[in-house]
Amino acid sequence: MSETKDSDSMKPAFSLKQILPILLAVASGMFLVILDSTIMNVAVPKLVNAFDTNLSTIQWVITAYTLSLSAVIPLAGWFSDRFSPKRMFMVSIVLFVLASVLCAMATTPTQLIVFRIIQGLGGGMVAPIGIATVFMVAPPDKRGSVMGILGIPMLLAPILGPLLSGWLIEYINWHWIFFINVPVGILALFMAWRYLPASDAKLNNKLDVIGALLAPVAFTSIVFAVHQAGEKGWSNLWTLAPLAWGLVILAIFIWNELRHKHPLLELRVFRSPTFVHGISVAWLNQIALFGSILLFPLYLQQVRGLTPLEAGLYVIPQALLSTVGINAGGRLFDRFGVRPVALMGILSLCGSLLALTQIDAHTSTLYIICSFAFAGLGQGLTMMQINTHVLRSAPKELISRVTPITTSAQQIMSSFGVTITMAFLANQIRGLPAQHSSDQLGHAFGSTFWITLGFAVSALVLSLFFAGKKQVS
Repeated sequence: MSETKDSDSMKPAFSLKQILPILLAVASGMFLVILDSTIMNVAVPKLVNAFDTNLSTIQWVITAYTLSLSAVIPLAGWFSDRFSPKRMFMVSIVLFVLASVLCAMATTPTQLIVFRIIQGLGGGMVAPIGIATVFMVAPPDKRGSVMGILGIPMLLAPILGPLLSGWLIEYINWHWIFFINVPVGILALFMAWRYLPASDAKLNNKLDVIGALLAPVAFTSIVFAVHQAGEKGWSNLWTLAPLAWGLVILAIFIWNELRHKHPLLELRVFRSPTFVHGISVAWLNQIALFGSILLFPLYLQQVRGLTPLEAGLYVIPQALLSTVGINAGGRLFDRFGVRPVALMGILSLCGSLLALTQIDAHTSTLYIICSFAFAGLGQGLTMMQINTHVLRSAPKELISRVTPITTSAQQIMSSFGVTITMAFLANQIRGLPAQHSSDQLGHAFGSTFWITLGFAVSALVLSLFFAGKKQVS
């Protein structure tokens, strides 16, 4: 017995360098996919002109990608178990890069939409497989720090995407917003091949066929309805019909999963009050974050008249404080648990959004940059730490089936956050005089930030009920 204790005491302390290559491999793949999701927002006006079409048609380039992501994410757990996480991670990146090349070579809007669907099918599995892999290799008492590092691409990509997109469009051409994925994808593929741990596939893992058919229909229908709500409103038939259909299919899917011996998604984790509480805070936080982040570049371009590149420069401090927040948040999470980190992060976000409710066309540059920056700090402190807390509440052997749940939900909640803020902003702008001033337009944006602030305050209230002590599992 004493020899065992002596040998344990002689074991070297955990060093981040031990799993850093795995972290970099997963982070590069996630950065590739998330960057492409955000780089398109700035490119929409350019694509309208390039393809000589209208805005509603080009919006389907983004919507189709989101729908295909939502369709394939629930299948990530089964494919990962059946063919091994490393193999599926690499296959997903290859498919994503090939589809990116096809997107760059598209000559019609229809071709671009179809290729974006293929791109989404490839990219949808990268995040859930990558997060599950890193969570499994990280020591329980260091998961906050490790997952925090993994969260850096999840924070930087949405911020750097508009900046890179603006530069490529202004100084090269729109094709390069897709061609840029090739060198990044090759690097991610090499890193995955070289460093991701090999694991045996579970050959006896039978596919939940009914769940595999129902999940894509349910998730894509709901995401489609949320997108339609932003364009046509919640009372429109094109919103209500797919929403009702999606909810019915979702109910049947849930019933099937709870009865199935080997379900596609392990929904039994919702029996855990800790899991439900944590994921509720995560959802509210994501709605507030993604809804507000989209408003930043729109305000800078439409109210302040900045170019896409100039707007991207404004959010660099946000990216820097996001990085600071996610590194500090990981260490604080490991030491004190989720509660203090969530409270500090969401409080920072609330303060930022409250400040942004007061903006107009003449708000000082320093005021705007500081407000954006503190939103980034809150984002860095909370996003991955709350997700890590949620994953901790699930049994370790079910992580590969739980990450698709959290990733699918994040996709839907992000879409909901963007939709509800854009719908409110559109209503505010429609209420303005035909010849409205820039000040009036600025006030419309300021009023819209009250919506995202409401969700952030709700998340703050719920975060008060997190357990005060750290729980390692």
